[in-house]
Amino acid sequence: MTRSFYELSPQRMRDFDIELTLLLEAIYLKYQHDFRHYAMSSVRRRLTQALEEFDVLTLSQLQDRIIRSEADFNRLFHYLTVQVSDMFRDPPYFRALREHVLPLLQTYPSIKVWVAGCSTGEELWSLKILFDEAGLTERTLFYATDISPEALARAEAGIYALDRIAGFTRNYLASGGKHSLSDYYHAAYGGARFAGSLKERVVFADHSLSTDEVFLEAHLVSCRNVLIYFDRGLQDRALGLFERSLVRRGFLGLGSKESLRFSNHYSGFDEFRERERIYQKR
Repeated sequence: MTRSFYELSPQRMRDFDIELTLLLEAIYLKYQHDFRHYAMSSVRRRLTQALEEFDVLTLSQLQDRIIRSEADFNRLFHYLTVQVSDMFRDPPYFRALREHVLPLLQTYPSIKVWVAGCSTGEELWSLKILFDEAGLTERTLFYATDISPEALARAEAGIYALDRIAGFTRNYLASGGKHSLSDYYHAAYGGARFAGSLKERVVFADHSLSTDEVFLEAHLVSCRNVLIYFDRGLQDRALGLFERSLVRRGFLGLGSKESLRFSNHYSGFDEFRERERIYQKR
Protein backbone atom coordinates (compact mmCIF):
# COMPACT_ATOMS: atom_id res chain seq x y z
CA MET A 1 0.00 0.00 0.00
CA THR A 2 1.32 3.45 -0.91
CA ARG A 3 2.21 5.60 2.08
CA SER A 4 1.08 9.21 2.31
CA PHE A 5 3.61 11.90 1.43
CA TYR A 6 4.11 12.87 5.07
CA GLU A 7 4.95 9.30 6.07
CA LEU A 8 7.99 9.29 3.78
CA SER A 9 11.53 9.89 4.97
CA PRO A 10 12.92 13.43 4.54
CA GLN A 11 15.04 12.28 1.58
CA ARG A 12 12.13 10.50 -0.06
CA MET A 13 9.96 13.59 0.44
CA ARG A 14 12.56 15.67 -1.40
CA ASP A 15 12.72 13.10 -4.19
CA PHE A 16 8.93 13.04 -4.39
CA ASP A 17 8.78 16.82 -4.80
CA ILE A 18 11.45 16.76 -7.53
CA GLU A 19 9.48 14.11 -9.39
CA LEU A 20 6.28 16.08 -8.80
CA THR A 21 7.78 19.20 -10.41
CA LEU A 22 8.91 17.18 -13.42
CA LEU A 23 5.53 15.42 -13.74
CA LEU A 24 3.54 18.67 -13.73
CA GLU A 25 5.95 20.20 -16.26
CA ALA A 26 5.56 17.13 -18.47
CA ILE A 27 1.77 17.38 -18.29
CA TYR A 28 1.93 21.03 -19.33
CA LEU A 29 4.30 20.37 -22.22
CA LYS A 30 2.45 17.29 -23.47
CA TYR A 31 -1.22 18.15 -22.85
CA GLN A 32 -1.22 21.95 -22.20
CA HIS A 33 -2.97 21.53 -18.86
CA ASP A 34 -1.19 23.65 -16.28
CA PHE A 35 -1.27 22.33 -12.71
CA ARG A 36 2.11 23.82 -11.78
CA HIS A 37 0.55 26.53 -9.62
CA TYR A 38 -2.07 24.50 -7.84
CA ALA A 39 -1.79 24.20 -4.06
CA MET A 40 0.93 21.59 -3.63
CA SER A 41 -0.47 20.03 -0.47
CA SER A 42 -3.61 19.06 -2.36
CA VAL A 43 -1.70 17.89 -5.45
CA ARG A 44 0.64 15.74 -3.33
CA ARG A 45 -2.29 14.07 -1.62
CA ARG A 46 -4.09 13.28 -4.86
CA LEU A 47 -1.00 12.02 -6.65
CA THR A 48 -0.11 9.79 -3.72
CA GLN A 49 -3.53 8.20 -4.19
CA ALA A 50 -2.88 7.94 -7.95
CA LEU A 51 0.28 5.89 -7.38
CA GLU A 52 -1.82 3.15 -5.84
CA GLU A 53 -4.47 3.38 -8.56
CA PHE A 54 -1.84 3.03 -11.31
CA ASP A 55 0.10 0.37 -9.37
CA VAL A 56 3.43 2.22 -9.62
CA LEU A 57 5.94 3.11 -6.92
CA THR A 58 7.16 6.52 -8.06
CA LEU A 59 5.92 9.62 -9.84
CA SER A 60 8.66 9.05 -12.42
CA GLN A 61 7.03 5.76 -13.35
CA LEU A 62 3.67 7.50 -13.46
CA GLN A 63 5.13 10.21 -15.71
CA ASP A 64 6.41 7.56 -18.11
CA ARG A 65 2.90 6.10 -18.30
CA ILE A 66 1.00 9.32 -18.93
CA ILE A 67 3.45 10.68 -21.52
CA ARG A 68 3.02 7.55 -23.63
CA SER A 69 -0.69 7.01 -23.08
CA GLU A 70 -3.37 9.68 -23.39
CA ALA A 71 -5.84 7.24 -21.87
CA ASP A 72 -3.65 7.01 -18.75
CA PHE A 73 -3.42 10.80 -18.64
CA ASN A 74 -7.20 11.05 -18.78
CA ARG A 75 -7.40 8.70 -15.81
CA LEU A 76 -4.86 10.81 -13.93
CA PHE A 77 -6.73 13.99 -14.87
CA HIS A 78 -9.55 12.95 -12.53
CA TYR A 79 -7.10 12.98 -9.61
CA LEU A 80 -5.91 16.48 -10.46
CA THR A 81 -9.34 18.06 -10.82
CA VAL A 82 -11.71 18.31 -7.90
CA GLN A 83 -15.34 17.66 -8.86
CA VAL A 84 -17.18 18.06 -5.57
CA SER A 85 -20.24 20.27 -5.26
CA ASP A 86 -23.86 20.49 -4.13
CA MET A 87 -26.89 22.39 -5.28
CA PHE A 88 -27.35 25.62 -3.31
CA ARG A 89 -24.14 24.86 -1.41
CA ASP A 90 -23.76 27.43 1.40
CA PRO A 91 -27.39 28.62 1.33
CA PRO A 92 -26.61 32.09 2.78
CA TYR A 93 -24.66 32.85 -0.41
CA PHE A 94 -27.67 32.09 -2.61
CA ARG A 95 -30.01 33.92 -0.26
CA ALA A 96 -27.77 37.00 -0.48
CA LEU A 97 -27.81 36.78 -4.27
CA ARG A 98 -31.59 36.44 -4.22
CA GLU A 99 -32.21 39.32 -1.84
CA HIS A 100 -29.41 41.79 -2.60
CA VAL A 101 -27.79 41.12 -5.98
CA LEU A 102 -30.64 40.08 -8.28
CA PRO A 103 -32.71 43.21 -7.53
CA LEU A 104 -29.78 45.27 -8.86
CA LEU A 105 -29.24 43.01 -11.87
CA GLN A 106 -32.90 43.47 -12.75
CA THR A 107 -32.04 47.03 -13.83
CA TYR A 108 -30.07 45.70 -16.82
CA PRO A 109 -31.86 44.97 -20.12
CA SER A 110 -29.65 41.89 -20.60
CA ILE A 111 -27.42 39.97 -18.20
CA LYS A 112 -24.45 37.66 -18.58
CA VAL A 113 -23.36 35.25 -15.86
CA TRP A 114 -20.09 33.34 -15.83
CA VAL A 115 -19.97 30.20 -13.67
CA ALA A 116 -16.22 29.55 -13.62
CA GLY A 117 -15.06 26.08 -12.60
CA CYS A 118 -18.63 24.81 -12.90
CA SER A 119 -17.61 21.21 -12.17
CA THR A 120 -20.57 18.86 -12.69
CA GLY A 121 -23.12 21.66 -12.80
CA GLU A 122 -24.74 21.81 -9.37
CA GLU A 123 -24.01 25.52 -8.93
CA LEU A 124 -25.04 26.33 -12.48
CA TRP A 125 -28.50 24.79 -12.08
CA SER A 126 -28.84 26.44 -8.67
CA LEU A 127 -28.23 29.84 -10.26
CA LYS A 128 -30.58 29.06 -13.12
CA ILE A 129 -33.36 28.29 -10.64
CA LEU A 130 -32.55 31.46 -8.70
CA PHE A 131 -32.77 33.61 -11.83
CA ASP A 132 -35.93 31.81 -12.97
CA GLU A 133 -37.66 32.62 -9.70
CA ALA A 134 -36.61 36.26 -10.06
CA GLY A 135 -38.11 36.43 -13.54
CA LEU A 136 -34.72 37.01 -15.17
CA THR A 137 -34.41 33.85 -17.26
CA GLU A 138 -35.36 35.36 -20.62
CA ARG A 139 -32.76 38.11 -20.46
CA THR A 140 -29.87 36.20 -18.91
CA LEU A 141 -27.20 34.21 -20.73
CA PHE A 142 -25.10 31.79 -18.68
CA TYR A 143 -21.57 30.66 -19.50
CA ALA A 144 -20.50 27.52 -17.64
CA THR A 145 -16.79 26.68 -17.93
CA ASP A 146 -14.43 24.04 -16.61
CA ILE A 147 -11.16 22.39 -17.63
CA SER A 148 -12.69 18.90 -17.53
CA PRO A 149 -14.63 17.80 -20.64
CA GLU A 150 -16.18 14.97 -18.63
CA ALA A 151 -17.37 17.36 -15.91
CA LEU A 152 -18.87 19.66 -18.55
CA ALA A 153 -20.70 16.72 -20.12
CA ARG A 154 -22.13 15.73 -16.75
CA ALA A 155 -23.08 19.35 -16.05
CA GLU A 156 -24.90 19.59 -19.36
CA ALA A 157 -26.74 16.32 -18.69
CA GLY A 158 -27.87 17.65 -15.30
CA ILE A 159 -28.49 14.17 -13.85
CA TYR A 160 -27.79 13.53 -10.17
CA ALA A 161 -28.23 10.56 -7.88
CA LEU A 162 -31.60 10.40 -6.14
CA ASP A 163 -29.96 10.03 -2.74
CA ARG A 164 -28.56 13.56 -3.10
CA ILE A 165 -31.94 15.20 -3.65
CA ALA A 166 -32.87 15.49 0.03
CA GLY A 167 -29.70 17.51 0.69
CA PHE A 168 -30.31 19.64 -2.40
CA THR A 169 -33.85 20.32 -1.20
CA ARG A 170 -32.74 21.39 2.29
CA ASN A 171 -30.23 23.80 0.79
CA TYR A 172 -32.80 25.17 -1.66
CA LEU A 173 -35.31 25.92 1.09
CA ALA A 174 -32.62 27.44 3.33
CA SER A 175 -31.60 29.72 0.46
CA GLY A 176 -35.12 31.15 0.25
CA GLY A 177 -36.52 28.90 -2.46
CA LYS A 178 -40.02 29.95 -3.52
CA HIS A 179 -41.38 26.67 -4.81
CA SER A 180 -40.66 22.96 -4.48
CA LEU A 181 -37.33 21.82 -5.87
CA SER A 182 -39.20 18.91 -7.48
CA ASP A 183 -40.69 21.47 -9.88
CA TYR A 184 -37.28 21.63 -11.56
CA TYR A 185 -36.43 17.97 -12.10
CA HIS A 186 -37.92 14.68 -13.16
CA ALA A 187 -36.86 11.09 -12.69
CA ALA A 188 -34.63 9.87 -15.52
CA TYR A 189 -31.80 7.38 -16.02
CA GLY A 190 -32.08 6.16 -12.44
CA GLY A 191 -31.59 9.67 -11.06
CA ALA A 192 -33.04 13.18 -11.05
CA ARG A 193 -32.59 15.21 -14.24
CA PHE A 194 -32.47 18.99 -13.75
CA ALA A 195 -31.67 20.17 -17.25
CA GLY A 196 -34.93 20.28 -19.26
CA SER A 197 -36.07 23.86 -19.78
CA LEU A 198 -33.27 25.10 -17.50
CA LYS A 199 -30.86 24.18 -20.28
CA GLU A 200 -31.99 27.10 -22.40
CA ARG A 201 -29.62 30.08 -22.64
CA VAL A 202 -26.61 28.17 -21.27
CA VAL A 203 -23.28 27.93 -23.08
CA PHE A 204 -20.84 25.22 -21.93
CA ALA A 205 -17.17 25.74 -22.76
CA ASP A 206 -13.72 24.42 -21.92
CA HIS A 207 -11.79 27.18 -20.15
CA SER A 208 -8.70 27.09 -17.93
CA LEU A 209 -8.13 29.74 -15.29
CA SER A 210 -4.44 28.80 -15.48
CA THR A 211 -3.83 29.48 -19.16
CA ASP A 212 -6.86 31.04 -20.90
CA GLU A 213 -7.95 34.66 -21.08
CA VAL A 214 -11.13 36.72 -20.68
CA PHE A 215 -13.79 35.79 -23.23
CA LEU A 216 -16.90 37.75 -22.17
CA GLU A 217 -18.21 40.80 -20.37
CA ALA A 218 -20.18 39.57 -17.36
CA HIS A 219 -22.51 41.11 -14.80
CA LEU A 220 -21.95 38.28 -12.31
CA VAL A 221 -19.03 35.90 -11.99
CA SER A 222 -19.54 33.01 -9.59
CA CYS A 223 -16.40 30.98 -8.90
CA ARG A 224 -16.76 29.14 -5.64
CA ASN A 225 -14.43 26.68 -3.92
CA VAL A 226 -11.99 26.71 -6.82
CA LEU A 227 -9.37 29.24 -5.69
CA ILE A 228 -8.61 27.20 -2.56
CA TYR A 229 -6.85 24.69 -4.82
CA PHE A 230 -4.54 27.36 -6.34
CA ASP A 231 -1.36 28.91 -5.02
CA ARG A 232 -1.29 32.67 -4.41
CA GLY A 233 0.04 33.53 -7.86
CA LEU A 234 -2.63 31.53 -9.68
CA GLN A 235 -5.33 32.92 -7.41
CA ASP A 236 -4.29 36.42 -8.44
CA ARG A 237 -4.30 35.43 -12.10
CA ALA A 238 -7.84 34.07 -11.85
CA LEU A 239 -9.08 37.08 -9.90
CA GLY A 240 -7.54 39.32 -12.56
CA LEU A 241 -9.55 37.49 -15.21
CA PHE A 242 -12.73 38.02 -13.20
CA GLU A 243 -12.03 41.71 -12.63
CA ARG A 244 -11.39 42.33 -16.33
CA SER A 245 -14.44 40.32 -17.29
CA LEU A 246 -16.88 42.17 -15.05
CA VAL A 247 -18.78 45.27 -16.12
CA ARG A 248 -18.48 48.31 -13.90
CA ARG A 249 -20.35 47.57 -10.63
CA GLY A 250 -20.58 43.91 -11.60
CA PHE A 251 -20.55 41.20 -8.92
CA LEU A 252 -18.07 38.48 -7.98
CA GLY A 253 -19.04 35.55 -5.76
CA LEU A 254 -16.41 33.36 -4.07
CA GLY A 255 -16.52 30.33 -1.77
CA SER A 256 -16.98 30.58 1.98
CA LYS A 257 -13.26 29.93 2.61
CA GLU A 258 -12.06 32.30 -0.11
CA SER A 259 -11.49 36.04 0.03
CA LEU A 260 -10.25 38.97 -2.03
CA ARG A 261 -8.80 40.65 1.03
CA PHE A 262 -5.16 39.59 0.58
CA SER A 263 -5.08 39.57 -3.22
CA ASN A 264 -3.59 42.12 -5.60
CA HIS A 265 -7.12 42.87 -6.85
CA TYR A 266 -8.70 43.80 -3.53
CA SER A 267 -8.57 47.52 -4.32
CA GLY A 268 -10.68 46.95 -7.43
CA PHE A 269 -13.72 45.78 -5.45
CA ASP A 270 -16.06 46.78 -2.66
CA GLU A 271 -17.10 44.25 -0.05
CA PHE A 272 -20.76 44.11 -1.02
CA ARG A 273 -21.65 41.19 1.25
CA GLU A 274 -18.42 40.18 2.95
CA ARG A 275 -19.96 37.48 5.14
CA GLU A 276 -21.27 35.70 2.03
CA ARG A 277 -18.12 36.51 -0.02
CA ILE A 278 -19.87 38.69 -2.60
CA TYR A 279 -17.89 41.61 -3.99
CA GLN A 280 -18.80 44.47 -6.33
CA LYS A 281 -16.39 45.87 -8.90
CA ARG A 282 -15.58 49.54 -8.37
